[in-house]
Amino acid sequence: MIEKNADSVYSYPDRVKFFFNAVFLHCGVISGAKMYKAKDYDFTVEQLGPCKFNSPIQLSTVVGGAYANYVRDDSFVRNRINVFSKEEPNSIDATNLLQKAGPREKIYFDPKKVKAGICTCGGLCPGLNDVIRAVVRCLWNRYGVRDIVGFRYGYRGLFKDSNLEPIQLTPDVVDEIHKIGGSFIGTSRGGGNRIPTDGVDTIERLGINMMFVIGGDGTQHGALAMAEEIQKRGLECAVVGIPKTVDNDFLLIDHSFGFETAVQQAKEAIASMHMEARSQPNCIALVKLMGRESGFIATYAALASHETNFCLIPEIPFDMEGPNGFLANLEKRLMDHKHAVVVVAEGAGQELFASNDETDASGNKKLADIGIYLRDAIKSYFSKKNIPVDLKYCDPSYQIRSAVTIASDSVYCERLGNNAVHAAMAGKTKIVVGLVHDKFVYIPAKMAIASRNFVDPEGALWRDALDATGQPILMVNDEEKAKKIMCQKLGL
Repeated sequence: MIEKNADSVYSYPDRVKFFFNAVFLHCGVISGAKMYKAKDYDFTVEQLGPCKFNSPIQLSTVVGGAYANYVRDDSFVRNRINVFSKEEPNSIDATNLLQKAGPREKIYFDPKKVKAGICTCGGLCPGLNDVIRAVVRCLWNRYGVRDIVGFRYGYRGLFKDSNLEPIQLTPDVVDEIHKIGGSFIGTSRGGGNRIPTDGVDTIERLGINMMFVIGGDGTQHGALAMAEEIQKRGLECAVVGIPKTVDNDFLLIDHSFGFETAVQQAKEAIASMHMEARSQPNCIALVKLMGRESGFIATYAALASHETNFCLIPEIPFDMEGPNGFLANLEKRLMDHKHAVVVVAEGAGQELFASNDETDASGNKKLADIGIYLRDAIKSYFSKKNIPVDLKYCDPSYQIRSAVTIASDSVYCERLGNNAVHAAMAGKTKIVVGLVHDKFVYIPAKMAIASRNFVDPEGALWRDALDATGQPILMVNDEEKAKKIMCQKLGL
């Protein structure tokens, strides 16, 4: 979601201000508008039915009574807290109010009759085991649920022909798994197209009445299809998503779990590469990080490292050649400082390659390898100019994805898992749980997957990244062409 920063256009030189304003105007929307209009949001949370059982969790209903409280269904968090124009009021209705997460006084399911399922889908991400552990322990210790299964290797574990028996999960089984990376129950890509048929067949056959799906955008599309098929069959099963994307590109939520760990790991990789670069003459360190469509990891890592000279992300197009291109600017940096550190997100610069319609098992477009491309292009450029360079290339992506969480992510995962359980026990379905303005809320899955979150080219984050790197604001020779590329990238 691109939301205009109140001060952003005043912080750029006029040429850049006009460029970004023109991007939005070229795409048929007014500069400062949102890609997804506020009036189109509907944050109404679906409920399986009335809650008739008393929660086994003993909390208070009196605010100010010095005891932890239940959360009521009429407790909300505003999505839009900043108002940039009179034409877009800060509404107090379902277009703007997100239901607060937390334990309810009355719950929908009888805990003694609950059979819960958990699956993790997609690529690895720091925190998967922390979330699994939190879900199991909250179900078991707080609600007394004794039948919890983990479906192995993502959605594949839900298909009978995969011959993957579910794992019975208890606190004893999961208590130590947060100390290792990866996914204890395994993960895989794809399979979402079979969920409404084969997947729901298994849910019905095993008598699963609450399903926790941990995964990214494609996974949550599958979870929504699962919930809709469950509803069609008249089954009573709550489907609650826990959004997982190391790229941090989920719409609406503050950040995804594992993101802060990824940034920390990326920062350490950059620091090592910087040491290599500055220790040798004319040395260029090139680091490729995750970020298919959104450059949050690269941007945050560049800010955190204080040692990145160029940060290339999917949202900002750049040219390789020409007087304003990346290579010319890299040469200038090298001549002035004798070393350079370049950080590139995996989805950056895809416009430099021939169009490719191939997709992976998750339905994501297969990306050309920008890291290898830059490595070879840099070597070729300086070779032709008879300038000796020493280029070091590093892709720490798999190391980052499989890392154990840092403390802040571990806390976040624990709270996400707990709040997902509270949602399912209260009969809420077709939702994801996430953090919005530092408050845990329930977001209808349809809204969470409506679009992606991007680094705002006009926003304070990117402005601060430019300050940190010292790179040119734009590295393009044809601004009109760059406008068209940016519109396509951001879905405008």
